[in-house]
Amino acid sequence: MEPRQITERVFWLGAVDWDRRLFDSLIPLPDGTSYNAYLVRGSEKTALLDSVDPSMAPQLLAQMDKVRDLDFIVSHHAEQDHSGTIPLLLERFPNAKVVCTPKARGMLTDLLHLPENVFATVEDGETLRLGDRTLRFLHTPWVHWPETMVTYLEEEGLLFSCDFFGSHIASSDLFVIDKGRVLEASKRYFAEIMMPFRSVIAKNLEKVKTLDLRMIAPSHGQIHQDASWILKAYESWISEAPRNMVVLPFVSMHGSTRIMVDRFISSLTGRGVSVEPFNLTVVDIGKLAMALVDAATIVVATPTVLAGPHPLAAYAAFLSNALRPKAKFLSVIGSYGWGGKTVEVLSGMLSNLKVEILDPVLCKGLPAKKDLEALDQLAATIAAKHCENGFV
Repeated sequence: MEPRQITERVFWLGAVDWDRRLFDSLIPLPDGTSYNAYLVRGSEKTALLDSVDPSMAPQLLAQMDKVRDLDFIVSHHAEQDHSGTIPLLLERFPNAKVVCTPKARGMLTDLLHLPENVFATVEDGETLRLGDRTLRFLHTPWVHWPETMVTYLEEEGLLFSCDFFGSHIASSDLFVIDKGRVLEASKRYFAEIMMPFRSVIAKNLEKVKTLDLRMIAPSHGQIHQDASWILKAYESWISEAPRNMVVLPFVSMHGSTRIMVDRFISSLTGRGVSVEPFNLTVVDIGKLAMALVDAATIVVATPTVLAGPHPLAAYAAFLSNALRPKAKFLSVIGSYGWGGKTVEVLSGMLSNLKVEILDPVLCKGLPAKKDLEALDQLAATIAAKHCENGFV
């Protein structure tokens, strides 16, 4: 793909990865992704902001064929999908300086073995003149690594936001056209990599909102010509107020737990509580992560396997614990054959969550009438808790 012009002095260079379906050997990519690099030409100096994943290096290097001089390579984030091609760029432009935060300097040295003399570190708020264009660097730690920063092109009102406001979408569209599609992909992106750092992201969000944001250019996904809607979405996602919703990851071996799940869903919906069930044998973990962004309650449904939860239920608990959603309540339902410590094991795996534990419902074998009634009572308790807290 050829370089594409964004403004008179700013160009998109990068690669669209139509075929990639897994990120970090963990995160599903149903829509592929893009690796966005941006070239800013000042009247005196030229800067490249970010690079691409090493697998796509030939595409970026081909786009750089017509760039005669490169003075700066800005590394917003040390991870390889952003900075992995920097060593190859330095081979072509040996006089270029790598601009990054002080913390990123050490990480880039560790990850890419860059020599010490290539770095030019910048402090929070520091500027770099390219002649008639000015880059202002803002440190944004934990969006989503500790060393990250964003760059604001002052004369254009253009924010190069790195992972902030990004999405995994492979598209020929340079700018956001379908807001619905991009909103869903952006929420998935936030859920999978940023949700654990909500409180810090809130501070960084306030920092960038003070800027005159005419356009946002992330490192993955399409460019936001209208910044207002994605800012509003982030405000909702980092809010501490969850929705009147239960996330219900479940797995059933011989049908007993599935009977309980079906009854529980019916009982919750009958009381006006939304439910997002996820069958863990076929789940897209990105969809589960997205649901966790808004849920007020998490209920894990599992049979007992070797005295503990089913491994898939344990994985869902591990994921929830790592993502640290804003849920306020937690419970467990399921069945067992002779005994076990399913509740104790799952509770121990969810120690990061600041939740109230609601009485679990476990039955021996096939659920009996009293077990189904206990599920109704748990649903009633959840509905009451949501109502008392004003969750809507």
